[in-house]
Amino acid sequence: MEEAPSFRVSPQQEQLWVADPEGPGAKIQAVVELERTTHTFFEVDFQRLLLNDRWLIDVTNFLYMNLHFVLCTVFLAWLYLRRNEVFYFVRNVFIGTMAIAIAIHAVFPTAPPRLLTQYGFVDTIFSFGGVDQDQGAISALVNKYAAVPSVHVGFALIVAVTASMLSRRRWAKIAWAFYPLLMLYIVVATANHYWFDGLVGAACVGLAVLLAKYPLTLLRPDHWAWRLPRREPATVPAPARP
Repeated sequence: MEEAPSFRVSPQQEQLWVADPEGPGAKIQAVVELERTTHTFFEVDFQRLLLNDRWLIDVTNFLYMNLHFVLCTVFLAWLYLRRNEVFYFVRNVFIGTMAIAIAIHAVFPTAPPRLLTQYGFVDTIFSFGGVDQDQGAISALVNKYAAVPSVHVGFALIVAVTASMLSRRRWAKIAWAFYPLLMLYIVVATANHYWFDGLVGAACVGLAVLLAKYPLTLLRPDHWAWRLPRREPATVPAPARP
């Protein structure tokens, strides 16, 4: 008989999760079973490879707590000021992705793996950084039942694709292409998401792009359409006459 799941929550909350077949605990078990069926349940072993390197965990924790919000904010501000012709389309993709994610969170509330201690997950933000995302003022900014989809990965994909398309240098395009993979590493290493959560986040972005490209662009084609800036071909100055 399979052992009942164990969670890093209060005993009352754990009893509620285990007893509720539609609750966040049951949903996270469904994600685990899906990954086991597809032989892709690697997150625990992957995290264990990192736990002995304190400096790596500290860097990963710092990136999880800061990179997502700071980079998205700075990127959108830069886009508005310097590439305004594509800002509104990208803004609509961000809003659409968030709206789809909230809808999924409402119908499929899922606890993050950091709360599931049965398999050996470690909440690195709490255990190494001393920050409890589920208590105090910070808990008001964190929905701990919003593991599926990963908005971190979804937003990272939006930033990376947009930045790659706007970049002129090949090395910059390649660097931006790795950003969503970096974010997937961060959320998995800190036990805040499974890889499946990132996949669903990417799917939300795809759907949001379709919504922004068709119904929303048709509403305001002069403002909300995707329009890359025109790049004039370089001209070679004529040689000076003697």
